[in-house]
Amino acid sequence: MPDRSALEDLFRRHGFEDFKWFPPKDTVVAHWVRMKCLFGCPDYGKGAACPPNTPPVEDCARFFQEYRRGVIFRFEKKVDAPGDRHAWTREINARLTALEREAFLSGNVKAFLLPMDSCLICKECGGSRDKCKNPKMARPTPEAMAVDVFSTVLRAGYPIEVLSDYDKAMNRYAFLLID
Repeated sequence: MPDRSALEDLFRRHGFEDFKWFPPKDTVVAHWVRMKCLFGCPDYGKGAACPPNTPPVEDCARFFQEYRRGVIFRFEKKVDAPGDRHAWTREINARLTALEREAFLSGNVKAFLLPMDSCLICKECGGSRDKCKNPKMARPTPEAMAVDVFSTVLRAGYPIEVLSDYDKAMNRYAFLLID
């Protein structure tokens, strides 16, 4: 299993410079996040890696307790409209998925990625895990795993705020759980 320094070299080789280590047991998991998915996301029930195709909130909370080390990756970008982020996040999520695989192959058998945006691997999603065309690559977002991203990244010392317009750059976060 690679040490922290070797993993940081791996992150940088994949082009990720802005990251912080954090203890996954400190991840804030909350029911209100799932309610936001259910009563606020137009894609609820449409994605193989989105609720209701994700574990119950209690199982999500237990999942994070099984890890000792994790990394939060920060990405900053200004966009003109919400949908403008998808091409950018698709490319970064593909690189993050490749990083997860390399971390796994280097001996971190529990490596698991929570990408910064919904799974956008396929042009059209099958809508459920059994119809997923890329089950080895599809991953839930932190929010799909009931993670209160705001509280969790603030604990790690990262900036995050609700943006009321598009004059400001957004901060997006991905999580890689290591062991």
